[in-house]
Amino acid sequence: MSPTLPERARAALPSMLDDLRGYVEIETPSDDRAALERGLSWLDALVAERLGPAASSSTVDGGELGDARLLEYDGSAAEPVLLLAHYDTVWPIGTLAGMPFAVDGDRITGPGVFDMKAGLVQALWALRIAREAGLALPPIRLLLTGDEEIGSPVSRPVIEKAAVGASAGLVFEAAGPGAAVKTARKGVGIFRVDVDGVEAHAGLDPTAGASAVDELARVVLDLHAARDLEAGTSVNVGVVGGGTRTNVTAGHAWGEIDVRVSSTAEIARIEQVLDGLAARHPDAAVRVSGEWNRPVMERTPRTAELYDLARTAASGIGVELAEVAVGGASDANFLAPLGLGVLDGLGAVGAGAHARHEHALVSGMVRQTALTAAVLHALAG
Repeated sequence: MSPTLPERARAALPSMLDDLRGYVEIETPSDDRAALERGLSWLDALVAERLGPAASSSTVDGGELGDARLLEYDGSAAEPVLLLAHYDTVWPIGTLAGMPFAVDGDRITGPGVFDMKAGLVQALWALRIAREAGLALPPIRLLLTGDEEIGSPVSRPVIEKAAVGASAGLVFEAAGPGAAVKTARKGVGIFRVDVDGVEAHAGLDPTAGASAVDELARVVLDLHAARDLEAGTSVNVGVVGGGTRTNVTAGHAWGEIDVRVSSTAEIARIEQVLDGLAARHPDAAVRVSGEWNRPVMERTPRTAELYDLARTAASGIGVELAEVAVGGASDANFLAPLGLGVLDGLGAVGAGAHARHEHALVSGMVRQTALTAAVLHALAG
């Protein structure tokens, strides 16, 4: 009797952990071009070793940021499946010295191990064990990006182009609570409000000038009043500044705004709020800049179908697969508006993204690798 996918994943675990160690020990902060080049070069060797040569390979130069590498592998279905992973992390060079890679029982620690280096290792081994089991697989587009943690300015158009003609998108960000896949994510807007006032001596004539700080305070209240938590919309002015001296009526003030929304309708409403921001004082002015960094990843009918397929595939290997909607965004947000079914959160099981207690679970690596292999086989039809 041939081994099951979970058995194959467990047998591969020592090699998976070795791969993960090597990957984590190549530090890859988003803002360090040289480090990202080293990391991608290391990944090239790992992917070739685990999967063999790709049918085709292409690269988009990241400039000062990380390059995007697209590797394509042949399969038995008509439409390819896009596998998406980023290799950049939030951790600066040198973090490894005080936060080394370690395995302690079921817990794996190290910078980027949860977000999202374990996810890519699992994806590679899922493909490998599925091949070793003789399972049919769809054509694969494996896209590695190096700027996700800073908003994907280089890789967004690459991701959108790679999605053309794909039947589904699988994203290897960390799993949700209870190892659930993520079938919906909020859209994210990053905005800035600048207020221009008129400076004056605050002591000699308190009525002169126009206080930009006063106007900003009113704007902040207006923005926070625009949130609608029941509709899934949060608005937070998280950073403010302004003025020059305590005895000077402020001539300028500013605030930085984070907006999260769960629907395109809420995007339109928030845009109306932003367009309507205005100063009360006739000599002051309000300016808003910024953009929607990531569109909403809504749970579309195609994503619902993909989740049903994945849940059935998971059941076939003894895994119960739940789904969850989350407030955080990822590169998965770029895929759903293009009409693909999307599953995110196929990566590490653990906790602590962007935090010192970041960790992945050894047992989660086995589960997620077997699950991914089963889902990919199901997508071959």
